[in-house]
Amino acid sequence: MAQPTNTFDTYDARGIREDLSNVIYNISPEETPFISNVGKTMAKSTYFEWQEDSLAATDLNNAQIEGDDAPAVEPSPTSRIGNYTQISRKTVTVSGTLEAVDKAGRRSEMAYQMAKRAAELKRDMESIATSGQAAVAGNSTTARNTAGFGAFLRTNTSNGATGTNPTLSGTTSGFPNAAGSAGTPRVYTEAILKSVIASVWTNGGDAKMLMVGPALKQAVSGFTGIAAQRFNVQGAKPGTIIGAADIYVSDFGNLEVVPNRFMPATVAYHVDPSMAAIAMLRPFQKQELARTGDADKMMLICEWGVKVNNEKAHGVARALTAT
Repeated sequence: MAQPTNTFDTYDARGIREDLSNVIYNISPEETPFISNVGKTMAKSTYFEWQEDSLAATDLNNAQIEGDDAPAVEPSPTSRIGNYTQISRKTVTVSGTLEAVDKAGRRSEMAYQMAKRAAELKRDMESIATSGQAAVAGNSTTARNTAGFGAFLRTNTSNGATGTNPTLSGTTSGFPNAAGSAGTPRVYTEAILKSVIASVWTNGGDAKMLMVGPALKQAVSGFTGIAAQRFNVQGAKPGTIIGAADIYVSDFGNLEVVPNRFMPATVAYHVDPSMAAIAMLRPFQKQELARTGDADKMMLICEWGVKVNNEKAHGVARALTAT
């Protein structure tokens, strides 16, 4: 059919109002499973420390003569472990005019942009916290870096061929001063997962969470240990793993399988959330910066670090591929 002659339509008209939804749709994910699940604590200095300890190995020859004297036995000292805090920030500058005009989807451009920066800052922290980066002490020209979770894991590990574990500045004490080398890539198999689970349990750990990237999550879903009846863990109550998707039933207990978009794609972390924390030297702060013209300037800043209470409570498999 054809349009009748002299029909006045939207192509000819002027003054048609713009149809712009008053809602802004943001697809970027904000979930931060690691920092949401582990504990929270305070740091009191840019270098913060804690102590690790463990019981002596069992003694099969612990049989004593009747009436024998009991000599003094020197106990093993604790290991003094530390990490550095790092400063993370986001800034926003909004012109006075932009803040004043009528905008679709938000009343205040500054408030909207600050909300975005807060989500971006959390994502940055999640990526840093789950990395294997070593700590950097920093100086007047070099920023401090906190060591990532992976840089602490040296005992319950599965590396690829030629792979090496991270090191501490004092060999058995100090801060992670060198990242590990993952080694030759290999396909993530259930046998690798089981070997790390067994190592964690043997060394006294009780990891509750298996954290993996999206590709490895799909690989884990094919393992026979995945419970036939899958279910979501609901709520964010104490003792609940936030963001869990599946349950892996092992010989040493169940693991919540948690996908993480922001962690390294080639590692699988076995995590006991009660044995790790994010330490805050300066909690999240919103600071107004000095005006240098016709614009408002705001900064969101925090100073924080990763604390791993005892690395033997956790495990890691590195150099992994899904296929």
